[in-house]
Amino acid sequence: MELRHLRYFVAVADERHFGRAAGRLHVTQSTLSGQVQALEREVGGLLFSRTSRRVELTEAGEQLLPEARRALAQADRALETARWSVRGETGAVRIGFSGVAVLQGVLPDDMRAFRQARPRVDLTLTELAPAAQLRGVRDGVLDIGYCPDLGVGDTDGLHVVRRAPIRLSVALRSDHDLASADEVTLADLRAHDLIVFAGREEDETVVPRLWPAPDEDPSRLRLVGSTLGVLALASAGAGVALVPAATERITLPDLTYRPVRDAPAGPDLLVLGRQDETSGAVRAYLAAVSAP
Repeated sequence: MELRHLRYFVAVADERHFGRAAGRLHVTQSTLSGQVQALEREVGGLLFSRTSRRVELTEAGEQLLPEARRALAQADRALETARWSVRGETGAVRIGFSGVAVLQGVLPDDMRAFRQARPRVDLTLTELAPAAQLRGVRDGVLDIGYCPDLGVGDTDGLHVVRRAPIRLSVALRSDHDLASADEVTLADLRAHDLIVFAGREEDETVVPRLWPAPDEDPSRLRLVGSTLGVLALASAGAGVALVPAATERITLPDLTYRPVRDAPAGPDLLVLGRQDETSGAVRAYLAAVSAP
């Protein structure tokens, strides 16, 4: 039995007339009669009693009609669900992110706009270091990544969108020697213990971009695996912390921030995805964040 057999049967049952049912379905009456007869052969008996004046449902037809309507409605729902998925109106998008994407407002703004356009799509979040996001997108564990271009490495085969530059600030205790200045320089930082974020010890940090020559790297460098850990150490006076300027949204007791006057352009905030993405929801998300 095919769905079209049920559609033809229901049309005749509604119209109680083969000619009108054929017109409604845009088929010839002979085609309609043949399809109904094929369904009757499969059922093993008549579904309609036919006379020259009227068409009536048999007992078998009366039993089949509500089930046929339910089956057609379910098929229509299944087809519409698949269409929603292809159009990116349903499904899920798994997003990995670095904290700076939230602090700069890029990720919340993107999610809010996408949810307004496609409220049926489920968005899930996982905070990860840049290298872990790259692996997750490549391995299919994540769909989207929001991260600085630090330790990202080879992005061949990925869809990459550069969203915003990341300016740098220094977080330090309020009574630190450098806190009295309106801004600090890289030379100022060379004389102090430096605290930076790194998810793992081998992860790339912003330090090589500030001091590109190995012999100019700060000698006292402390890597910490969480943003709050970085700020807590700075607030405790354990050193000065290099952080994205957007981190200034976070306030801690005895902690203050100063801009770095001569810092080169910071890393860019990237959005990563797969070029060969098949999920309609993920494709729609990438298209939204890629739009000018």
